Amino acid sequence: MRAVKFVGAALVAVIVVIALLLVIGIPSGFLTATIASRVEQASGYRLSIDGTTKISLWPTLNVTLNDLTLQDPKDRSGITRVTIDSVQADMSLASVWSGHPKISEIDVTHPVLYQPLLRERLPNADASPKPLALDIDGATIDRVKIINGEVVFSRVRDRVDGRISAINADAVMGRDRKVNVAGTARVGEHPTKFDIKATTPAPPVERQTIPVDFAIDMPDVLKSQLAGHAELRLNGAVVMVNGVNGTLGDGAFNGWASVDIASKPLVKVDLDFQRLAIPLAKSPDGAAGQPWSDAPIDVSGLNYVDAQIRVSANEAVIGDARLAPLALDAKLAGGILKVGTANLGAYGGQVSGEVILDATSGAPSFAMHSDLLGVRALPLLQGLAEFDRIDGKLQAKLALRSAGTSQRALMANMQGTAFVSLQDGAIRSINVAQMIRSLTSGTLSGWQDSEAQSTDLSQLSASFRIDKGQAVTTDLNLIGPLVRVTGAGTIALDTKMMGFRVEPKLVMTTEGQGRTADPVGFGIPVMITGAWSQPRIYPDMAGMLDNPDAAYAKLREMGKGLFGPDGAGLGNILNSFGLGGAAAPGGGNAAGNTNPQAQQPGQGQGQNNPLGGQLGEAIGNLIQQGLSSGAGNGTGRSRSLPGASATPAPQASPTPPTQDPPEAQQDSQPMNDVMRQLFNR
Repeated sequence: MRAVKFVGAALVAVIVVIALLLVIGIPSGFLTATIASRVEQASGYRLSIDGTTKISLWPTLNVTLNDLTLQDPKDRSGITRVTIDSVQADMSLASVWSGHPKISEIDVTHPVLYQPLLRERLPNADASPKPLALDIDGATIDRVKIINGEVVFSRVRDRVDGRISAINADAVMGRDRKVNVAGTARVGEHPTKFDIKATTPAPPVERQTIPVDFAIDMPDVLKSQLAGHAELRLNGAVVMVNGVNGTLGDGAFNGWASVDIASKPLVKVDLDFQRLAIPLAKSPDGAAGQPWSDAPIDVSGLNYVDAQIRVSANEAVIGDARLAPLALDAKLAGGILKVGTANLGAYGGQVSGEVILDATSGAPSFAMHSDLLGVRALPLLQGLAEFDRIDGKLQAKLALRSAGTSQRALMANMQGTAFVSLQDGAIRSINVAQMIRSLTSGTLSGWQDSEAQSTDLSQLSASFRIDKGQAVTTDLNLIGPLVRVTGAGTIALDTKMMGFRVEPKLVMTTEGQGRTADPVGFGIPVMITGAWSQPRIYPDMAGMLDNPDAAYAKLREMGKGLFGPDGAGLGNILNSFGLGGAAAPGGGNAAGNTNPQAQQPGQGQGQNNPLGGQLGEAIGNLIQQGLSSGAGNGTGRSRSLPGASATPAPQASPTPPTQDPPEAQQDSQPMNDVMRQLFNR
């Protein structure tokens, strides 16, 4: 009886222990050595298990490993490694007893792959590593889940740390060797969604083709989904991607690629697109007047990969600008990126040039040269820079260089030269002639925008010499049917300020570049100063800013003597251009006033005004006669103003009657000389 009781008690104890083990799990530290050995045998990598290991039998057989580290035993630095918080595998007990474990699911929590960044390729990097051949000894795996994974790219010496974080993926393996991987991640600051389908060959996979279908969504970088098909093949340390074809939005593409992953990666890509769309960030409202950003620009990642890239497209959309065709060649080696094009079509013209970006130092630098020929300016500038003020055929030559870690620094350090010429176009939303007229009554603030107005131009050109962010020109030249503006000044690229001194002139003909006559000057240079989005525009007169009212009164007083009583002659000149010049009191005008007593000395003219009185009236009559030269004989080219009498106004001083000048004197050069001596100071 005692023996029976002992056996019964022992059985009860075993049942109790088994029941407890089924609930709380079996401590299985003794299994870690076996598991690590099998992993190294199957993969060639060393597994260290620093945490607890346990086996649970309920509701299914479950094995949990904590605090794992996986690394290459040949890497003594220990930089390249994988750390895992926990791995949990569920399987059926029956499959284990059969010797062919069937794992229904493996959950890998917070795996982190640490990958060092190299500036140079290591010696013997071309030697092919041992092929990876996983030996799972007849086991099958139905599903693998990655929970909150990361890939860390780092270089301690350069203080560089980049990450692909928040990786959550679900991989489902079928019995036909088809693998579906879907999930999300964050590449830098850009959320990404991916879906990959592949058919894996039987081991070993070396030199075998793996067909892959992929779909990638990255809203912050790509306007639309990138989807396609490719054939992967492993050839030692080189991943070959052949037969690439797919779509990016509504544009198809094809090509090939390869990646050499031995030490520093070498990427080669050749893609041809039917239509390539590259979005550009839109500037917020009012950004034109905002300072340049001080946010750091980080291009240090260019030091840790080499690349050879060729991209071509029948049509490319960059921002809102459309370019066709597009052909770019890029080479990245040792942290220096060179991108060039020799045949880029843009709005009826051609663009060629090269950009060089040097990321080898702490402050990246760039240099560029570019030629634009016959490009329509409005759609190009509006699409790339949201600038819609100028239209016409653009010709430009740029040679620029700079260095800096932010937009402001790049603009402040800009150096080089630029030549810009615009022909047969218009300045939109600005009426230059009306602005000239407005300057006789007050200082202008801003460009006086008006959607209904514009200034036609035959040519607008300027050359700039740029040093430390200051773009200086001495040959600004605008030629239009009714106006001409010449001048010089400086544009501060870093502060978005400008300072120009220009001389606007009214042109007595609707001819543009082909005219031979000199225009009539405004008489006083005009200053354009301040922020380039809202500058101040005012005549360059002494005391203009100190006492603008008195200065404008002086300007109007000068106009009275120069253009007849109360400036009526000026009104007629402006009327001839459709600028609405004011009529003289009493309904008359200076050009048509034939009464020699219309103005006597001392009436309405200040005796102390050197430009008033008989001298001013005489000069005004000379101007009117010069403008009307050739109208009376009917044989020469007429330059008379509409509504003006062909008979010259009588002189206020006792001088002989004026005769019609000969054809050679149509431009009235003496009159122009007087104007220059009096006003062009």
